[in-house]
Amino acid sequence: MAKKPKSTIRQDAINLPNMLTFLRIGMIPVVLWLMHDGTPRANFWAAIVYILTAVTDALDGWLARKMNLISVLGKFLDPLADKLLVMATLVFMAYLGRLPMLGVVAVIIMVGREMSVTALRTIAMSEGVVMAAGRSGKDKTALQMAAILLLILQHPYEVNFFFTSVTADLGEVGLWLLYLSLIFAITSAGEYVALFVDAVEAKEQRLADDD
Repeated sequence: MAKKPKSTIRQDAINLPNMLTFLRIGMIPVVLWLMHDGTPRANFWAAIVYILTAVTDALDGWLARKMNLISVLGKFLDPLADKLLVMATLVFMAYLGRLPMLGVVAVIIMVGREMSVTALRTIAMSEGVVMAAGRSGKDKTALQMAAILLLILQHPYEVNFFFTSVTADLGEVGLWLLYLSLIFAITSAGEYVALFVDAVEAKEQRLADDD
């Protein structure tokens, strides 16, 4: 079987999976612009665009594996796009006053957590240590994405069950999911720190044994 030739960064930038990732990043300002209006109609369309970004997130990863187009640029852009979407929408909600004070504090902690973990992973890479995302980190991301969708919609909606109807406050449910995701964010940050310490100590031990 012939070995696949190495592609350049420029070639990687225009392959289909990475183009979808660029599209996902480009959709973030559209979500924010629609959210700024604040009407139920605008929030509905903001939610639709937000859902489309989530679909492209799953699609670009699947295409990269299916088409054998996994690249260094893609590995960098994909998690970056996710973090930009989550952090931009949460910070913008805080700016618009859609979150209570406890929600704003949660957002501040989440932003600090993302910056700290990113810095830690960068240091780990410079030491030759790869820190893969754990179960808590993946659960945190899933909860954040669901919370943001409900917070975008935000308005109470009446749900009919034939003989009765229930008013569902999506914003309130979204807030509780956001607080739950904060627990996973803190837990996964601790896991990253433990992985980093263990990996660095193991590397130092190997170097000491070689000496």
